[in-house]
Amino acid sequence: MSETSTGDVVAAATGNWRRAGVAAGFAGAAIGVLAAGAAAGVAVERLTVGRGMRKKARLALDAAGPYGSLRGTPGTAVADDGTALYYEVDDVDPEPQGARRRRLFGRKEPAPVTVVFSHGYCLNQDSWHFQRAALRGLVRTVHWDQRSHGRSERGVAQQGPDGVPVSIDRLGRDLKAVIDAAAPEGPLVLVGHSMGGMTVMALGDQYPELVLERVVGVAFVGTSCGGLGEVNYGLPVAGVNAVRRVLPGVLKALGSQVDLVERGRRATADLFAGLIKRYSFSSRDVDPAVARFAERMIEGTPIDVVAEFFPAFTDHDKEAALQVFAQVPALALAGDRDLVTPSSHTEAIADLLPDAEMVIVPDAGHLVMLEHPEAVTDRIADLLARVGAVPAAANVGTYGSTAQPGG
Repeated sequence: MSETSTGDVVAAATGNWRRAGVAAGFAGAAIGVLAAGAAAGVAVERLTVGRGMRKKARLALDAAGPYGSLRGTPGTAVADDGTALYYEVDDVDPEPQGARRRRLFGRKEPAPVTVVFSHGYCLNQDSWHFQRAALRGLVRTVHWDQRSHGRSERGVAQQGPDGVPVSIDRLGRDLKAVIDAAAPEGPLVLVGHSMGGMTVMALGDQYPELVLERVVGVAFVGTSCGGLGEVNYGLPVAGVNAVRRVLPGVLKALGSQVDLVERGRRATADLFAGLIKRYSFSSRDVDPAVARFAERMIEGTPIDVVAEFFPAFTDHDKEAALQVFAQVPALALAGDRDLVTPSSHTEAIADLLPDAEMVIVPDAGHLVMLEHPEAVTDRIADLLARVGAVPAAANVGTYGSTAQPGG
């Protein structure tokens, strides 16, 4: 992509609506997927399914697919700028008789371990579907939607002409608000994927006393502590340099043309689906229902939210902040073919955490928790057993792979 051609895209986005619809559609689709596992400017590969057939398949999958259907007890936390943050709590089974007796006789029971799951960019809490299903009834969990994602309110601080940019530090403060509302006491295990992992790092950076006093375990899944400006997303060097050079201007233009871009993004659904598969998954035959589930989550993120969040990743640098987790049992896990946050970034995190288990999942992309849920659930369950959150012999259920291995 040259500077001249990108300039044409930006001009089109503010000029002739038909030309803008096509240009914004391609750019909007590419940038939308980049958020959760893609990159702008990638060629479409092997899109062999006809549009009519794909539409029928999507309708069937949307009607029949169980993914994202799990719900818990809803709640709302309020961020420091007034943004309402939606969360759900899955509690453990009713208290055993012995605990009830101690409570009735005035002996206070210690608060249970709470596992807090933070999702990635352009996703929502349902991206943890398999892990949530497996852990239900065994441990108390909290799943929340980051600001401007899912069921959470659009970020108050980002609205209006004087809105301030989103920062990873802001997301860390949001996580603190959720913890204060949903798990005000007791031990915590923090689990974060991609942007969610960065959010956990930002929490530790700003609230080290919380980590030292309450966090008993942490899991970083497909994430990074910095250096995201050097990721090439599987593109040739010249291509990725061109994308980096022009992307801020393109995003700014697209973010100001929301309706136009969304129409274009819908019109280029085949491109969108192809990019999701390439940059979210690695396996040859991902379950189509799971791929459609991921596509649906990403489609639900408005382009202006995509544009709003994207600059925060360039500034993200939390290598020093990881030291607050140095004494905490940890899991650092990534797919071996993650093009968005390469496994080398997870290895860097593990190197900074002496008590970390390092896991690289074979034949896995950025959305590893959906692509190979059994591998991710198994390692999280092991972490929970290590910190005493679940019995070592607990059966977390069998949630098998959604894909067949292969090239």
